[in-house]
Amino acid sequence: MRFRRKGVSAPSAVCAVLAMVAVPVVLGSNAEAAPGCKVDYTITNQWDTGFGATVTVTNLGDPITGGWTLSWDFPGNQQVQQGWNGNFAQQGARVTVRDAGWNGSLGTGATVSPGFNGSYSGTNGKPAVFTLNGTTCTGSTVPTTTTTPTTTTTTTTPGPGGPKADNPYAGAGVYVNPDWSAKAAAEPGGTRIANQPTGVWLDRIAAIEGTATSRGLRGHLDGALQQAAGKPLVVQLVIYNLPGRDCAALASNGELKADELPRYQAEYIDPIATILADPKYAALRVVTVIEIDSLPNLVTNVTPRPTATPQCDVMKANGNYVAGVGYALAKFGAIPNVYNYIDAGHHGWLGWDDNLGPSAALFAQAAKSSGSTLANVHGFIANTANYGALKEPYFTVNDSVGGTSVRTSKWVDWNRYVDELSYAQAFRQEAIRAGFPADVGMLIDTSRNGWGGAARPTGPGPSTTVDAYVNGSKTDRRIHLGNWCNQAGAGLGERPKTAPEPGIDAYVWIKPPGESDGASKEIPNTEGKGFDRMCDPTYTGNPRNQNNMSGALPDAPLSGHWFSAQFQELMRNAYPAL
Repeated sequence: MRFRRKGVSAPSAVCAVLAMVAVPVVLGSNAEAAPGCKVDYTITNQWDTGFGATVTVTNLGDPITGGWTLSWDFPGNQQVQQGWNGNFAQQGARVTVRDAGWNGSLGTGATVSPGFNGSYSGTNGKPAVFTLNGTTCTGSTVPTTTTTPTTTTTTTTPGPGGPKADNPYAGAGVYVNPDWSAKAAAEPGGTRIANQPTGVWLDRIAAIEGTATSRGLRGHLDGALQQAAGKPLVVQLVIYNLPGRDCAALASNGELKADELPRYQAEYIDPIATILADPKYAALRVVTVIEIDSLPNLVTNVTPRPTATPQCDVMKANGNYVAGVGYALAKFGAIPNVYNYIDAGHHGWLGWDDNLGPSAALFAQAAKSSGSTLANVHGFIANTANYGALKEPYFTVNDSVGGTSVRTSKWVDWNRYVDELSYAQAFRQEAIRAGFPADVGMLIDTSRNGWGGAARPTGPGPSTTVDAYVNGSKTDRRIHLGNWCNQAGAGLGERPKTAPEPGIDAYVWIKPPGESDGASKEIPNTEGKGFDRMCDPTYTGNPRNQNNMSGALPDAPLSGHWFSAQFQELMRNAYPAL
């Protein structure tokens, strides 16, 4: 990948081209017996002033738990500019890579592949000695202080896609989008999270081939092959371009009109499916997030609901959301290495009794339309691009104050759930009751639901009234659960993690932190994006948020565009803290 982080000057040019080098080494672990491993330090790409490399570690000894730290010294003036599948730091020639959380355990025979882009001048020599958790690496399963590694020249070819995994994230790395990573790394303090994997949003037809500011789908998949270096790697794609998209909002409206289902199929879904089916990408695990903010609108924002909108009534009547989702599921489901996850809203949208069951039934209807079957759905995702707290630590839906249930409070408002984890696990069971397979999985987007910082409660609220108790206890500091646009006070949530809870395939960052939800004022554009008053900090609300203030940040750009002020606030309020 020819990538240079903004603000990093280019070293002088060199013309050396290095072969890929494998260096067998020993990994020390946290009080583990018989440590041992193999490390392949691979130059995946090199140009006049920079290079890309992957460091693939195979654990040959006993299982490693509790995290790992890999270190080496560069022999020249190489500098790491961005990394993935690990937390990179460099001081002088010394590079330290710590696990990314989701890959902190290594069973016997397991691998992990941190990779990076770097700069250099002169000779780009390979590191000679690696250590892990303080133990010198020597290529033997018996600890020793030998510092001369055995060197062999190898080649790497991607492995076969193999059978579909029960959990695509298990045993795999996750693709770091270099376009987002560059923006994050250019922000003050942004290198702390620039190596995190985020979703790639295909939010219009032009995104398939790429635009002036972002690479296309093949560019991302080719980059993923480089990051994978022949090991399992997940690529997360957001499929988001239904006709009449997001009928209850304006900021996220799309390019296709309500009746343009044929264009959606022929010009959007079909080209994506053709690319994903290319055998070149068969070794990748492609997770598709299918059409956020679509099907749930057909449950909650249609007549006779008080929150109905004319456009949602149109989309329910013409059936194009249901048919479009079914078509996407059928096309992608036929590709062996693609895993479809349907967007399932969030607890503040579908958590009420009269929303949850009907939504699962509607999803089943969509999954059986346009030639699809329920088997094409690998799972569902909750909280995509939203702010619902993952876990509320200081109150539960079963609490009461003076004999009055917290469900009667203005915040909970008779909802069955107060956080995303409990909602996601409950929605999974509801989906199974609606006919989906018993092993269906769930994802939760934790990119912006941390709610840390000085405003975060440290214990339960006062037991004077039920409202005082809930308002003092809740970590989600939004004015109302229905507020969704660039929320003030939000923070980064849990870092991406595999199989964190029963029924949950992964915590993911599908919404890239720093990308706006919508403009805070009208901005003319050619992207089909309207001005939604819910993104205006002066807006006093509508029936969907019970006429509360929007809680949005000021001076926001168009949806999907970089919003530096929000990115900085998300880092300040991260929970767990950075």
